[in-house]
Amino acid sequence: MCAKATVQSDSWVLKLLKNPLGLLSFILLVVATGLAVFAYVLAPDDTPNANNMHLSIAAKPPGFTVLMCTVPNLQPPVVSWWDAFLYGRPKGVLELPIRDYELSDTGLNVTLLQAEADGTETKFFPFEQLNSGGEKFELNQVIQSYTFWLGTDKYGRDLLSRMLIGLRVSLSVGFIAVLISLLIGIGLGAMAGYFGGRTDQIIMWLINVTWSIPTLLLVIAITLALGKGFWQVFIAVGLTMWVEVARVVRGQVMSVKQRQYVLAARALGYSDIRIIWRHILPNALTPVIIISAANFASAILIESGLSFLGIGAQPPIPSWGSIIKDHYAYIVLGKPYLALVPGFALMILVMAFMLLGNALRDVLDVK
Repeated sequence: MCAKATVQSDSWVLKLLKNPLGLLSFILLVVATGLAVFAYVLAPDDTPNANNMHLSIAAKPPGFTVLMCTVPNLQPPVVSWWDAFLYGRPKGVLELPIRDYELSDTGLNVTLLQAEADGTETKFFPFEQLNSGGEKFELNQVIQSYTFWLGTDKYGRDLLSRMLIGLRVSLSVGFIAVLISLLIGIGLGAMAGYFGGRTDQIIMWLINVTWSIPTLLLVIAITLALGKGFWQVFIAVGLTMWVEVARVVRGQVMSVKQRQYVLAARALGYSDIRIIWRHILPNALTPVIIISAANFASAILIESGLSFLGIGAQPPIPSWGSIIKDHYAYIVLGKPYLALVPGFALMILVMAFMLLGNALRDVLDVK
């Protein structure tokens, strides 16, 4: 038995290795998941939601570099490492983009970076204010060079940081929405396929009614009923994606329940719940795994569409859809990258899930 299981496992791995697109998409999704989990660790702007604004450097191109004057706060916020890992760390300093600086005997004079039409503004910071925690003032800690690798958005926020945290939002919506759809779809589909009769008729009526409503309209209706917000999007998307799972599970259960080992389990007096859970579902979930990959991609697209319409994740939470919404006008204003960067990222992520679903279909196909 162990040798047979090892051979089957090796066969599964070999099939995946022979599918270059499937393997590439799997690696890409693993990397994307790692980036999402460690988003606040990797993001240059690790403030909550990467919402650190500098209007004087709004809509700057990729690779833009600026001098930043960092002035310590008198009472820097204290958060645990776990909260910082999950939600970001509030800024413990005041950051000011500057054009130039000059040291004096009593402090530091800086010339702020701002639009030419606004003239020139300078600020003075005494050494007592620049000393953090009693440490001696060091110029290279107060005046630093910052590079925005993907540029800045129209509010002067780091676009790379917003993209990383937006990736976490997209994958979170996909994961939770697919989990909700699996719990509802597998439960109702297994009941309909196993018991049949009146139970099957009622569940199929519910499936057909839900199926007849356009997905986006149903999601919008649920979102408006639950209210706008981060978690409401998870629930709304999940409640609209269970129908296909239920139909597939129902058909698989109707086929598997006629097998001899299921009849033998009934003859031994096992309960219906045990038969469904232990004997039928493990042999009927292969198509569900494939559907889940496609549903993951659909959930990400739906969430981005809702955020683009303004009823998804609410500002300042970064979402790829909301980033596109904020900057689509820049496509004709000479800065198309502000909308194209999240657009291409969304396309690549969705394509990776679809290719992985196709690869799983080939790998798990017993024929």
